[in-house]
Amino acid sequence: MNPELSTGPGRPDVSRYAVIMVCTGNICRSPIAEAVLRSQLAHAGLTGSVSVASAGTGRWHVGQDADPQALAALERAGYRLPDHRARQFEPGWLRTYDLVLAMDTGNERALLRYATTPPDRAKIHLLRTYDPAASEEDREVADPYGGGPADFDRTVRVVEAACPHLVDELSRHLAGPSDTWPAPPPPGRSVDPV
Repeated sequence: MNPELSTGPGRPDVSRYAVIMVCTGNICRSPIAEAVLRSQLAHAGLTGSVSVASAGTGRWHVGQDADPQALAALERAGYRLPDHRARQFEPGWLRTYDLVLAMDTGNERALLRYATTPPDRAKIHLLRTYDPAASEEDREVADPYGGGPADFDRTVRVVEAACPHLVDELSRHLAGPSDTWPAPPPPGRSVDPV
């Protein structure tokens, strides 16, 4: 764990490894990913060791609840997301969070613009880099915004496919941190700096 981390939004305890999920507006994909990861961490017994938050790269929805369809899809899948309020990712949060997971390459590029140091850049990955079934052409979590229930249900399933492998990586890291964490994405999965 990085001893220089500071307390920040969604990070009340610096002794916990901090993960933040990032999409565009923080009302659909990243809140879904936050809820799914929290649930899977609880199932793995890691709730006390890892904190999870979410944010958006844009400010359009700051202060709003998650999209009602996102909440409905989470409920259909057995997840809860209480007390969510959308917020915009701030550049200083790269010092606060240990792992920053983008939902698509546009979000990843926006986050990489904030990363001024190699350690900050190393924290930023696409969530689907943890999904072994995701191909190079299909490594994004598609934005369901404006779609119907099937689109939001698909988003939940795509996130669910990546989170078990992410939880496994977090568990291994917490058992004995290595110099290579956060784990770099598999070959061919990185995005060139913008």
